[in-house]
Amino acid sequence: MNQEEIQKICIEKNVLLEDSLIKNLSSLEDPLLFGFLLDKLKSLSGKKFITNNLFEKNEKIIKKFFGKLALKKGVNEIEFYKFPKEFSIKNLKKIEKSINSYEEGAVKVLASSFSMGKKLEVKDFVYHFRNRYEDLKEILNEKEELENLVSINKLSNEKQKFSVIGMVYSKKITKNKNILLEIEDLTGKLNVLISSSKEGLLKESEDITLDSVIGFKGVGNSEILFANEIFFPEAYLSERKKSLSEEYALFIGDIHYGSKNFLEKDFLNFLNFLNEETPESRKIKYLFIVGDLVTGIGNYPNQEPDLKIKDLEGQFQKIAELLGKIRKDIKIIISPGNHDCVRLMEPQPLLDEKYAWPLYELENVILLGNPSMVNIGEMEGFEGFNVLIYHGFSFPFYANNIPKLIEEKTMNQPEKIMGYLLKNRHLAPTHASTQFFPSEKDGLLIKKTPDIFVSGHTHKSGAAYFNNVLALSVSSWEGLTPYQEKFGNKPDHCKVPMFNLKTRQIKILDFETGQDGIKLSSEELK
Repeated sequence: MNQEEIQKICIEKNVLLEDSLIKNLSSLEDPLLFGFLLDKLKSLSGKKFITNNLFEKNEKIIKKFFGKLALKKGVNEIEFYKFPKEFSIKNLKKIEKSINSYEEGAVKVLASSFSMGKKLEVKDFVYHFRNRYEDLKEILNEKEELENLVSINKLSNEKQKFSVIGMVYSKKITKNKNILLEIEDLTGKLNVLISSSKEGLLKESEDITLDSVIGFKGVGNSEILFANEIFFPEAYLSERKKSLSEEYALFIGDIHYGSKNFLEKDFLNFLNFLNEETPESRKIKYLFIVGDLVTGIGNYPNQEPDLKIKDLEGQFQKIAELLGKIRKDIKIIISPGNHDCVRLMEPQPLLDEKYAWPLYELENVILLGNPSMVNIGEMEGFEGFNVLIYHGFSFPFYANNIPKLIEEKTMNQPEKIMGYLLKNRHLAPTHASTQFFPSEKDGLLIKKTPDIFVSGHTHKSGAAYFNNVLALSVSSWEGLTPYQEKFGNKPDHCKVPMFNLKTRQIKILDFETGQDGIKLSSEELK
């Protein structure tokens, strides 16, 4: 491509290239592939200005991506920036997830949602669930307790001891109060019965949700398995790692800027704290914002009377102005939520640049999809912390459908919902729990166990450990709305978990003052 063609594509993609890159990229002949590369880099970095430094930091990632394309054509090695002419956009569907990380300073994006626009077909859902099953089966295969593990179609009519891994297709309670599951693998279906006489096992099986992938061990044949043990693919860490350097990471979400109930004075106090010249504040290096930066438009019935700013772009402009006050050595990692005007289907892509463009202009902001996984604090001698970010749109389903979670009223203890999802290694295992976008690799699968799992959506503050994974739920910066009051919500406000990477101490900072004169809890309304 010549320089004129490159500049034309950059204008179409709303991307600015550093001059030194234009010459290097001119060796790429296919304009569609060049456009895809720009989209990918912009989506991963959240930046519209692509510099040579960005390329150099992520050289291995980009070489890996183009290397895969080259290998499809039988080329064993390529020189960075030297792209063979035979590259074609036709290859891209096969390597949609080839670039899955991005590095900026001490933050590495290990996984973030990105998908090429395409028309969905039935086969996309089939591939999605098959690949999810295979990935979770691979995790369960590591459990030595699953003895005599077989595929369902290999079972005979003879009574035998065996183990099986299946996706839960149906669940019901028999007249004798047994639980009867129908599970399936890629070869067939099998009934699994959990006897009411096995009280502990029955209690555990009550919380099994549809479409989860679970291991069973017991006695039976090709018709039915009488289960003696149940195995979940639960996330587990052998230790709680600690950094060599004392740095702090802070976690917030559900800001809901644009709402009349936005607690602006309290939020400004929080920003002032970040910018203070105190030993504690100067150690803050990371700020995570896990969705619902703005209150959005039309997110619930009769929302308009609750709005202070009634246009989406205006909401993003103002929240960007506030975040722009934060000192530039703090990395601000932002992912979307259900109020941020991106598709509700999960995984959710980056914030829409058409409305959220002011955030793209902030130099210390890293924009991600939902969910995402990032690594922070890596240095020589320390591998860093892997942080899983998920807004939590699926949480109400499990809080209202899983017996144990219902009993414990977990919409007010969301960290327990997070523990349940870690146990299932999936952010929304049941098909009906959230709208999802089917892809070859399930973007809601927790394939790699995180050190920290952070979420929002419930507006409740919480922290707990599950198998050494730290689960953090963040509070809200919006006072009680009539819509929340209708559903009996009792949100927490302005509580900010601060995590010390060196000591692992979790300190909850409280910026709630009541100075905004907004209703904060149901109790105050009595």
